[in-house]
Amino acid sequence: MKPQAITPDDFPWFDYSNYSFSLGLDIGGRALLSGHSASQYDHDAGRIVVKGGMEEQTRTAYAKIERILEAAGLDLSAVVRVVENVTVAGIDHYADAERVRGELLGSTNPAVSTVVVHRLLRPDALIEIEVTAGGAGQAFAVDSTARAAFAPARSAEDVVYLSTIHPYDEEGTLIGRGDIVEQTRQIFRNAERLLTACGLTMSNVVKTLEMIRPEGLADYRYTGRVRKEHLGPVYPAAAGILQERVAADDDVLISYDFTASTREPAAVNPGWGRYTKLTYSPAVRAGNMLFMSGQAALDPETESALHAGDIAAQTDYTFRNIITVLEAAGLGPENLVKTIDYVTPGGLGRYRETAAVRKQLLTEPYPSSTGALCHSLLRPEFEIEIDPTAMFFDAAS
Repeated sequence: MKPQAITPDDFPWFDYSNYSFSLGLDIGGRALLSGHSASQYDHDAGRIVVKGGMEEQTRTAYAKIERILEAAGLDLSAVVRVVENVTVAGIDHYADAERVRGELLGSTNPAVSTVVVHRLLRPDALIEIEVTAGGAGQAFAVDSTARAAFAPARSAEDVVYLSTIHPYDEEGTLIGRGDIVEQTRQIFRNAERLLTACGLTMSNVVKTLEMIRPEGLADYRYTGRVRKEHLGPVYPAAAGILQERVAADDDVLISYDFTASTREPAAVNPGWGRYTKLTYSPAVRAGNMLFMSGQAALDPETESALHAGDIAAQTDYTFRNIITVLEAAGLGPENLVKTIDYVTPGGLGRYRETAAVRKQLLTEPYPSSTGALCHSLLRPEFEIEIDPTAMFFDAAS
């Protein structure tokens, strides 16, 4: 089924009709929603504002999410995965967001991804929430990792989402203090244990997201050895961002999100030779989903960073590379169902210019989208990394 934009009849927070993204997409009974914060139009002020502390903001975000899901014939009980982008300013109040999530989603036990971001696009926003809903599946728990309103792993049809994994052992002790490589090893041990509980192995992993502290960057390249030991034979798609913090504990240098599939993975590569020496693929097809690596303005042949200081030009180049990967899979921009924009502080001033690029290169219904500021990206010239997901569907349907 071709994705359809979810368009609530009554959405009082703001007029979404002119944006270059959809509030959410209906993909055949499942819903992929954009990230939603507490932003809302204030008629007296004549602008978008964000009101309240962490609890109020979280409730406003979920009220939006509930309204969008209702327009797709779903409700909060259908949520299978939650991504909570929490700002550095908000992480110390994160317990308030967890409490609201437990109240609203306690019986659903979604997988939860927690991303600590430098800031959100609305400067007063403390949290932005993105959900995936629908699709038959189950929650998985492993020993003491089960928590109320929180599943260490959750399936939705043939996709399995693992909640964010940090480098703690089963007793809750941080492993590898000050050592990003050993912390990565512990994360992969935890992921392997979770996947085993799901009846899967590391070979089922189709996508990873690494969240890295700048303090760990010097030795980050050695974590590739850990990936090589555990992943493959088809390396997953991947994205990576740098953040001031990746967990409430400042000694955590790296955290991971893993997505797996029960379907056999197949790598997709437009012929870019650089991936022969990397532990990730440009994209991986599994079932009707195309899990894609994050892309930035990097020439895939020369490995040169392009268009330094020009986020609009970087976005244009990045989307053209994304489209190249889509075409290698037999798809086009109309197959994009989700994008995440990781923007650096240096790119924020001209970020609005990227909307025109999206409207030029993408097609309606526009993919769902989330945008957040990261501390930096893996190359200092990059001002934006775009993390996309696509879907195979019958264009005639």
